[in-house]
Amino acid sequence: MTTEKIQFLQQTALKVRHHIINMSTDGGCFIGASLSCADIMVYLYFEYLNLTPEQLNHPERDYVLLSKGHDVPALYGTFAELGWIEKDRLKNHLSTRDHIYWHPNRNIPGIEFHSGSLGHVPAVGLGIAMDCKMKKMSNKVIVITGDGELNEGSVWETLLVASAYKMNNFTLIVDRNAFQANMATEDLIPLEPLAEKFESFGCAVRRVDGHDFTAMDEAFRALPFSADKPNVIICDTVRGKGLPSIEKRADRWFVNFSHDEIAGLHLELEGKGSAGLHSETLTVR
Repeated sequence: MTTEKIQFLQQTALKVRHHIINMSTDGGCFIGASLSCADIMVYLYFEYLNLTPEQLNHPERDYVLLSKGHDVPALYGTFAELGWIEKDRLKNHLSTRDHIYWHPNRNIPGIEFHSGSLGHVPAVGLGIAMDCKMKKMSNKVIVITGDGELNEGSVWETLLVASAYKMNNFTLIVDRNAFQANMATEDLIPLEPLAEKFESFGCAVRRVDGHDFTAMDEAFRALPFSADKPNVIICDTVRGKGLPSIEKRADRWFVNFSHDEIAGLHLELEGKGSAGLHSETLTVR
């Protein structure tokens, strides 16, 4: 990957994070996990996937299903930078006049499946992958999960079936930001050693820095990792990435910032000062 391409992806991810910040007021959003997966979203849609506005319903398109649906601000922000939806439309977040709210809605072009009930979508993605396989098509099918979502048994049941049927066109991405809601995953139900768990379920696994575009590119370009196994890419990320005042904080899960706080966060994201949000007085749910 060229230096120019990396710089473009970094700048695009920065713009997506600004969109996420804008959606964290007037009702709020799940900002921490949305910021952690912004780089993953940008890499997939700008560099890896076979998807264009004209192909969104084409039978040979690639599929991305956001199983961790509460991270949809990152997806909406990416769509806005792609030009799939108007940037001004993001102001309709949580408005009854639009379909842009806390979870993906298929009325938004590019959304493949309603999601938000954790653990359900991996099986949906596997069903799509099996259909593509039976039709001898070359579609890539990607499901993005959160690490806390891995506590849902249906995720592992899906992988058992994917392994049994040698579904090497199915890829599970784990946004490994190490938090589940308002608690560290390892303090609730420890997941590590995570790669070995996936391998024991018959998956081929790679683990990368989910904020490093070169590392992600090397992993995704190597897909499928095996001729007869489903793929898992564990992306190690930072909750709240880009905003030091909320990074790696369990209490910065769902937030509803004031407009003044939003202005400070935009400056902080650009490295032009601190938003001053270290106080526990911030509105948090």
